[in-house]
Amino acid sequence: MAGVPLVLEEKVALITGGSRGIGAETVRLFAEAGARVAFSYRQARERAEALAAECGGGERCIAIEQELATPADGRALVEAAVRAFGRLDALVVNHGIWPPHDAPIATMAEEQWRQTMAVNLDSVFGLVQAAVAQMERQSTDAAQAAGHIVLISSTAGQRGEAFHADYAVTKGALISLTKSLSSELAPKGIRVNCVAPGWVFTEMSQGTLAHPELGPKVAAGIPVGRPGQPREIAGPVLFLCTPLAGFISGEVLNVNGGAVLVG
Repeated sequence: MAGVPLVLEEKVALITGGSRGIGAETVRLFAEAGARVAFSYRQARERAEALAAECGGGERCIAIEQELATPADGRALVEAAVRAFGRLDALVVNHGIWPPHDAPIATMAEEQWRQTMAVNLDSVFGLVQAAVAQMERQSTDAAQAAGHIVLISSTAGQRGEAFHADYAVTKGALISLTKSLSSELAPKGIRVNCVAPGWVFTEMSQGTLAHPELGPKVAAGIPVGRPGQPREIAGPVLFLCTPLAGFISGEVLNVNGGAVLVG
């Protein structure tokens, strides 16, 4: 008995922040599904190039070095991906920063606030703006989806996060952006959805999750009893970019082991 395929043959995907963690697993999964993939990185050149080679290299998967802190940065990345592969069918906005040290709002540096807004929001505006323009240009069949956009938010965007107000604000804004873009773009065949992870085993979180006191506390707050694995986030992202998700628009898909319901 044949399984149900999650395939993206002949499709082109752009994944931001793709050199490690959730982004890297998303790159791998999209490549396995048959998509040609462009992904961005900021510093980890060797790791990014190794991932691109692992996923086919050349005409199948490329790594693009790109700072993402302004709308112009976002537009430049989309333009580079389209130059490489000729079109764009899916945009996964996965990049972002989470300042690791607690910062009470009374003493949070304005520089930190501005940097978090710049990376987590300003660049997203440029990415989405350029991606939508490209998807609209290449769309020829109103009966088929012209493109998919998946924004990666967080449980912090829904319930807040003490001492990390800057991060939580940006992730909440992505949820609002998802709903706004869905209302605007669904009639044009562009599906916009959001995936909201909770705690996931990545380099960014390993310090907390490996801590002898904090790690067990985190796990205790997750109904399934453990943090997620990057591939468990990448899978739902892939699904939202396939024809099986063609009737889903404006959804915030919680992929956090039920944590958002008990926080």
